[in-house]
Amino acid sequence: MKDEIVLPKVVFGTSGLGNLYVALSEADKCAIVKECIQHSTRPAVFDTAGKYGAGLSLESLGKCLQQLQVKPEDVLISNKLGWYRIPLTTPEPTFEPGVWKDLQYDAEQRISYEGILQCFEQGNELLNGYHAQLVSVHDPDEYLAAATDETDRVKRFEHIKDAYRALFELKAAGKVKAVGVGAKNWKVIQQITDQVPLDWVMIANSMTLHSHPNDLLQYMQQLKEKNTLIINSAVFNGGFLTGGDYYNYKLVEAGNHAHDELLQWRKDFFALCNEYGVQSAHACIQFGIQAPGVTSIALSTSKPSKVKGNVDMATIHMPAGFWEELKKRRLLKARVNLI
Repeated sequence: MKDEIVLPKVVFGTSGLGNLYVALSEADKCAIVKECIQHSTRPAVFDTAGKYGAGLSLESLGKCLQQLQVKPEDVLISNKLGWYRIPLTTPEPTFEPGVWKDLQYDAEQRISYEGILQCFEQGNELLNGYHAQLVSVHDPDEYLAAATDETDRVKRFEHIKDAYRALFELKAAGKVKAVGVGAKNWKVIQQITDQVPLDWVMIANSMTLHSHPNDLLQYMQQLKEKNTLIINSAVFNGGFLTGGDYYNYKLVEAGNHAHDELLQWRKDFFALCNEYGVQSAHACIQFGIQAPGVTSIALSTSKPSKVKGNVDMATIHMPAGFWEELKKRRLLKARVNLI
């Protein structure tokens, strides 16, 4: 894998191109893509998915790359597969109501041998001249969690393995360069890598400055030893670590005693960042990229002006003593070793 593909420190997420939470203009979308190209090494890597805006992210990415006259060899596109665009027949999309704005299509899940190939072909059509070279099964953890009982879960896991059989056939035919997975539940990723020799994994919401379980650290070390590349994603725990109201997409409320410890941790973390004169986002990004085996960090933005800052925060180290002070104040587990 590493002989074939060299990933930059920052992989650019494209959920914003699919109108996540807010509908962006085509001009804004192309401005974002332009900044990503400008501030990345070559090839610039974009991570997208059929689930992002029911294929709108793929479509917008292809349009913007064409408009900017970006050569196909100057970009590497990751398409997380499992959702297929279908006509919209209801007032709003059914696949994730309330999340995506101003969509003209719906999407349905297709995780199977044939289904994943259909998603792959449709994705390349939507990219309109560009092709995904990194492919994966998207959110297999959610697919398994929807099982009605253990028998259904076993059946669904077989569907996932069938999907990977199709993806590795694409790789063997030279149609893609590498096969991976994108999921939030790292234990499902582990279950898959125990049976499927993946080239790369994308772990979301799991290895963050606030949450970094020891068994996950050990698993990531094992992946490193097997030369399985790791992309760390969603390192802000859904935005909470940089001031948002949601922790992993669940509302955190002051006055709810169940949330007191979490809110106090953030208050103490922000105070330390202020003492050192650093942004909380910078600390989260640096932690996320220095975790065991991490090759790249996936970062998304809906604002073109944020792109350069994100790239800089992935390359500029924290001030001397910052990590040790985090440990002294018990905001970072003592067993975590960072430069």
